[in-house]
Formats: sequence, C-alpha cells, structure tokens
Amino acid sequence: MNIIQIILLAVVTFIFAIDQFSLTETLYRPIISCTIIGAILGNMEIGLLVGGTYEIMVIGNMPVGGAQPPNVIIAGVAGCILAIKANMEVNAALGTAVIFSIFGQYVVTLVFTFMAGLMSKADKAAAEANPKGIAQVNYISMVILGTLFAVISILCYVGGTAMADTLQQIATDYSWFTAGLTAAGGMMKFVGFAILMKIMMASDLWGFLLAGFASAIILSYIPTGFAFNAEAGSVAASGTMSGVALLLLAFIGICIAIYDFMINIKIKENAGSNAGGMSDGI
Repeated sequence: MNIIQIILLAVVTFIFAIDQFSLTETLYRPIISCTIIGAILGNMEIGLLVGGTYEIMVIGNMPVGGAQPPNVIIAGVAGCILAIKANMEVNAALGTAVIFSIFGQYVVTLVFTFMAGLMSKADKAAAEANPKGIAQVNYISMVILGTLFAVISILCYVGGTAMADTLQQIATDYSWFTAGLTAAGGMMKFVGFAILMKIMMASDLWGFLLAGFASAIILSYIPTGFAFNAEAGSVAASGTMSGVALLLLAFIGICIAIYDFMINIKIKENAGSNAGGMSDGI
C-alpha cells in the first residue's frame, strides 16, 4: 500500500463528491474521474478504459427530483481499484463496481435525508437576508458528503489491495462467477446507451444510427496496408482499420450534424420571412 496514493485518492474523491452536487463542473464524470484515479494508482491507461466504458454505462442516468441513480463516483473508484490493484479484467471490475455504485446511492440518499432537517436553517437565513447562513448549510452538506466518499474510497483501496491475491484465487477457482461479472459488465454499457437513446432518439434519426453500425462493420474489414511475404512471394493485407473506423465515422457524423443544423437554420429563417410576408399582405 502507498500512503501517498491513499491521500491523493481521498482528496480527489472528496472533490468529485462536491463537484457532483455543488460545483457541477463535470469532474465527477467517470471518463474524467477514473482517468485521474488511474494516474494516481499508476495506470492511467486502465483508468481511462474503465472511465470510458463506465461513462457509456451511465450516460443515460440522471437524478430526477429526490430519486438518485447508482453513484458514478464510488463505482468509478471501486472499478479502477479492482482493475489496477486487484488485476481484475475491466468488464469484471465494472460488473463488481455496480454493487458499490448502489451502496454510494444509499450514502447520498442518507446525507440528503439528514440535510432535509437543516433546510429550516437555510429558510430562516434567507428570510433574514443572511447569505452566510445559507452558505453555511451548503458547506455542511459538502463536507459531510465529501468526507463519507473519501472514507469509502480509502476502504476500497485498502480492501482491494489487501484482497488482490484472494480475488485472483476466486477468479481461478470460480471462473463461472467471474465470467458472469464480465458478461454483466460488458452488457451494461449497451443498456446505458439504450436508455439514452430511448430518451433522446427521434424517429427520423434511426436511419443514421443503423447506417453508422453498417459503416462501422464495413470499415473494420478494410485493410490498412499490405505486406510482402518473401517466402510465399505474395502480397497480403497487413491488418484492418478497426481502430480508425470510429474516427472516420465521427467525422462523417460531424458532417451530417453540421449539414442538418444548417438546413434547420435555413428552414426557420424562411418560415420567419414567409410569416412576415403573409402578415404584410394581410
């Protein structure tokens, strides 16, 4: 265990907890927080992989009123620790992290329930035109939530590091269980993206979505280059461009989005001018 890593992990988790509900600077989003945590734990690449995958898993989740979704901060911390310190496969680590995210959800709900009793103090301060009193209530909430999250992150670090060998033995002896976690973690990112699509996807955009999938499959089988085989005296494809496919599709998607945006602008301008012309004629 590294005391510097523990301190830094506690500090950044404290900041992420405050950011999620008070600052809202998107630092708490998994793709950012997990990358930072990965850098602290000594493997930014794994942190970015965990964060990017988990970002897709929760991209459609959002708090509605008092209802809190599974907490992304605790899950990100646990996922990075399991993947880096316990050497778990990324999807298996993410599948396990979902359990921690639900625990984080309960912690947030508990803190909010406690803070509900202090809202009368904020109301009183507002009635007295006392901004310091209102700020004090918010500071109490931030300190409590940040401290709880920091403590949980330390416990995750200590537990994940101490049980690394045990977890590896479990993965070996109970491979079926690890395979289940891996399958669950791999499935969740599609579920998260499906939730987002259900909320945002317009019926006239399904054609672009399906075309994107088709283009990705086609592009992934295009060879990136050719290599000469001296023994066989022939030329063969040296690889496929699956790594480049997403970048190419991103550029195509940007072009379509810009074109659609410009068309809509022109439609609105023409509609406005026609409406003005009609009113003048009348």
